[in-house]
Amino acid sequence: MRSPFADDPGRASDVFVTLGSLAEERGTDAAGVALLGGWPGLGHDGCRVVKGRGRFSAVWRTELLAELDRAPVAMGHTRWAAPGSPADAAGAGPMLVAGPGPKSAGIAGTHDGDVDAAALRARFAPSAPPGGAGGEAILRLLAGRRGSSRVTEALEALVGRTALAWVDRDRPTQVHLARAALSPLAVAVDSEQNIYWASNPRWFRVVQRYTRVRFATIVMLREGTYMRVGTERAPGRRDRPQVLAAASFVPAARPADRDDRVWAGFTEADRDRDRATLRHRLVSPDLAPVA
Repeated sequence: MRSPFADDPGRASDVFVTLGSLAEERGTDAAGVALLGGWPGLGHDGCRVVKGRGRFSAVWRTELLAELDRAPVAMGHTRWAAPGSPADAAGAGPMLVAGPGPKSAGIAGTHDGDVDAAALRARFAPSAPPGGAGGEAILRLLAGRRGSSRVTEALEALVGRTALAWVDRDRPTQVHLARAALSPLAVAVDSEQNIYWASNPRWFRVVQRYTRVRFATIVMLREGTYMRVGTERAPGRRDRPQVLAAASFVPAARPADRDDRVWAGFTEADRDRDRATLRHRLVSPDLAPVA
């Protein structure tokens, strides 16, 4: 998410592309990019999504760089095809999901992890129709939810590994970030107040070695954290991105979700610090709490 006060948009763009390449550690079956900003030139009513099979570095195209430099918000994603086929890039993020009514533009978002989509469909049938990837079911559930309490109600219903980033396309200057159970999510702010997020805090330290950007803050979100960041975009004002709302909730995971591969690519110190803060509740496959 860009700060309107950044002197050179190319610096944040360099970080975005570098993070995309580093994210290949966590998926090379498919990848994608979403550029959001409300300009007709981006297509899709101000949201352009490009995704395909293979690595992020193969899906990313240099001709997108000018649009990336202009986009207030950009999201990237890499994916192992589980569930789904590596040949099907449609299951990759970022995904566009329709809103709950004809006047809603819907949301664009990404999901890392593996959730019990059947349980979502059983509890929220209208919001999570049969078929599609687990990430799509989650985004459908979140579409149209406003306010921290309504969002965390949905997040508490998830069972499985989950980290999310999404944008309500009716409010394209704000990004929602959530870490439920296990799947890691780190947030960084650079010296110009651009905001970034990624699955591994180490990547931000690598970025500082290979780009012109220096980070003022790098934070690993604790399980059960939801935040909304961005600007209110008042007419005639240029606001720095900031935390607009934050809430905590108790996430849920299945016993099989607790796997050290969650921290693949982490340094030992980063892994140990994060493991010491875990607070999810365990739920059996039949959704009965585990004693």
